[in-house]
Amino acid sequence: MMLDSQIARIIEALNVGFPPVHTMTGAEARAAIRSRFTPAAEPKPVAQVRDRTIAGPEGPLEIRVYRPRAADTNSVPTLVWAHGGGWVFCDLDSHDDLCRDFANQLPAVVVSVHYRRAPEEGRWPAAAEDMYAATVWAADHIVELGGDPNRLLVGGDSAGGNLAAVTALMARDRGRPHLGAQLLLYPVIAADFDTSSYQQFGRGYYNPKPALQWYWDQYVPTVADRSNPYASPLQAPDLSGLPPTVAVIAGHDPLRDEGRAYAEALYGAGVPTVVRYFEGGVHGFMTMPALDICKRARAQACASLTELLDPPVTT
Repeated sequence: MMLDSQIARIIEALNVGFPPVHTMTGAEARAAIRSRFTPAAEPKPVAQVRDRTIAGPEGPLEIRVYRPRAADTNSVPTLVWAHGGGWVFCDLDSHDDLCRDFANQLPAVVVSVHYRRAPEEGRWPAAAEDMYAATVWAADHIVELGGDPNRLLVGGDSAGGNLAAVTALMARDRGRPHLGAQLLLYPVIAADFDTSSYQQFGRGYYNPKPALQWYWDQYVPTVADRSNPYASPLQAPDLSGLPPTVAVIAGHDPLRDEGRAYAEALYGAGVPTVVRYFEGGVHGFMTMPALDICKRARAQACASLTELLDPPVTT
């Protein structure tokens, strides 16, 4: 296994620069991560970006809506997005570039969700309920948003991938809304820290095991709760009836094995599932837009999602 050459050149700097969040409070970690963020000097142009506040389960919920640069936005999907950050940090700004890119490349209306972050704003299932509520809101307002009522999607990266997967389970179990697909980027799927990929990549690959364990401690501190499918989707006894799935897996990621296991479980349950595997990637590589592997992964994820939604006609 070989690390992507561009990542190999910066991996030491990535490791040194990542704060020891497992020694911090949630607020301290949030501040440390935010201090490292540099917004794009020239954000990718989209047709429109609008910040809104909607009703959440326990109060106002902030969202950011992106409309794509497309001639006709009345027939595009609507993707409700949950940002990564261990359920503790990151926000609408940290994932602005990714959401802009998805809006244009799919193309789609993208609804980015600023869910409650653990632990101060809410522990499990606060973030999951916020993501679900935003998805229901998007379904109810999809014509107003300019999306196709028949193509509502959920997606997320890392901890956001967990929230997207949980939202898909909730939507199935609660009977609404109908989802056309889900896009999961190196998702957090199970609280299992003893997998082979954790052993191989739990140190020295940018997203260390102590940090990953700390994320779970902030969001789902009660071990018994971690077996609930709305915390660990891999624990769901039945995955049938879930929407078609595109899963992006990074080869040098402690979460590699759980992401693969979930994709295999979905496929085994009869869910159309496409896996895009990037051997040289590390956790979070799709939010590193300067990397060629990031550009390829974004393009391939969008292409796979489009093909799931609109399969090519065979003659």
